[in-house]
Amino acid sequence: MKKFIQKSVLAAAVTGAMALASSAAMAQTFPDFTVNEGSVAGATANTFTADKVTGNYTEVISFGANNSFNVSLLWNAGQFVANNGTSPVATQLGQSGSTIAQQYGLYALYTGSGTYNTGADGKTVFNFTPGGALSVYIDPNTNTTFGQPSNGSTAWTTGSSSDDYLIATGTPKSGQGTLDPTLSTCGSSNGINCGSFGSSTSFALTAQGSQYFTSPNPFYNVSFQSGQFNNIPLTGTQTVNGSMDVTFGNAVPEPASVALVGLGLMGLGLSRRRKQA
Repeated sequence: MKKFIQKSVLAAAVTGAMALASSAAMAQTFPDFTVNEGSVAGATANTFTADKVTGNYTEVISFGANNSFNVSLLWNAGQFVANNGTSPVATQLGQSGSTIAQQYGLYALYTGSGTYNTGADGKTVFNFTPGGALSVYIDPNTNTTFGQPSNGSTAWTTGSSSDDYLIATGTPKSGQGTLDPTLSTCGSSNGINCGSFGSSTSFALTAQGSQYFTSPNPFYNVSFQSGQFNNIPLTGTQTVNGSMDVTFGNAVPEPASVALVGLGLMGLGLSRRRKQA
């Protein structure tokens, strides 16, 4: 009977933990943040609240031995969105080379690595490993040019960027992507949607970044990226592009119910050792 009770308590704790996780996922929303555009030289004073940033990315990916890969990505932000990603926000955010006054650029450089595996169904799953780098910059004059690297291990280079300044840094933590050439939206040469990905990085603002992202304070410590990509051969070095969204959040502490499971297991182990002694 005692063993049965112990197992029942453990099962109940695990079930509770899963229920909490499921409930949190169903209620998922994008956390709000505040942007102060007046902190950018030349921009008109403007403050707004948003919860997502969207933009275009170009990625160089190199495939190596043992199903490994390295990626180097350039992302240009194009728009802020509010109301859980449903309402575009009017801002001064522009693109590189813009001729419109009072616009500025926002871009990010990212490097990462991982492994991939192609199943019998033809789908390829990419798993990112911790490590790499994320750097986010403001381009006050929207005049920065970019140099594509020759391989996925090397970061993109910039030109006409002496006025650019770093607002945030991070380190890739995890991520996964799926390439599925069998999708109806994917073709051998012109498929625009052949797969999707999601990843997370740590996120830390610089002093100037704290003047741009002003709330919450302290700011979120994790950034989440998600997007889609077109078809690519899984050999050599390839270039892929697509759209990518960015949201923010904080590292989630271990749920109390899961912690209780750990304590329960520890207690069970101590009990057994005492009996054996």
